[in-house]
Amino acid sequence: MGIQERKEREKERRRQQIIVAAKRVFSQKGLNKTTMEDIAKESELSPGTLYLYFKNKEELYASLSLRILQFLSIRVAQVIQDQGEDPSEKLDRLIEAMYEVYDFDPMVIINMFHLQSSETLKNLSPELLTQIKTLSKKALAHMASIFEEGIQQGVFIDRHPTALADIFWSLFSGVILWEASKNVINQDKNYLKATLSVAFDLFCRGIKI
Repeated sequence: MGIQERKEREKERRRQQIIVAAKRVFSQKGLNKTTMEDIAKESELSPGTLYLYFKNKEELYASLSLRILQFLSIRVAQVIQDQGEDPSEKLDRLIEAMYEVYDFDPMVIINMFHLQSSETLKNLSPELLTQIKTLSKKALAHMASIFEEGIQQGVFIDRHPTALADIFWSLFSGVILWEASKNVINQDKNYLKATLSVAFDLFCRGIKI
C-alpha cells in the first residue's frame, strides 16, 4: 500500500469516526442544541479537526442521510429490475422496500425528512447538496417507472407517474414524521408500521383500476 493510499484510508477512517460521534450526539440533543464542540468531544478530536472534514454541524447532519439514500436507491432499483413481476407485484415489493429503508436506521431517516423540510439545506456545500439531490431524484425516478409501467398496462389509473411517485414518497415521509412527533408525547405506544400499512393499502386501492 502506497503512502497516498494510506493517507486516504486514514482520512476516510477519521471522517467515519466523526460521523458516528455526530450521530450519537444528534440522537441525544437534536440538531439545534448540538454544537461542533459537543461532537468534537464525543469523537475525541479537536473542533479544528472537525472543520477539516465538515464546514458546519448542518453538513454533518446531512451527511448522515447519504447512506440511507444510497440504500433506498439500491433497493428501489432492485424492485424495477425484476422482469418477472407485473406492476402490482412490483408495487408490493416497493412497499416492502420502504419498510426496509425505515428499519435500516429509523433515527437517521427521521432526521433526513426533517432536513428536507428545513432551511438547513441552504447551509450545505454544493458537493453534498448535489449528492443528496442526485440520490433522491434517482430513487424517485425508479419509483415513477413502476407507476408508468402500470399505467401503460392499464393496471394503474392514468395519472402522471412522477406525481404518483411524489405522492407515494410524501405519504411515507409524512406518516413517519407524524408518528415520530406523536411518540415524543406518548413514548409508550408506537403505531408507525400499523399506520404505514393502512396508508399504503389506501394508496394501492386508490391507484389500481
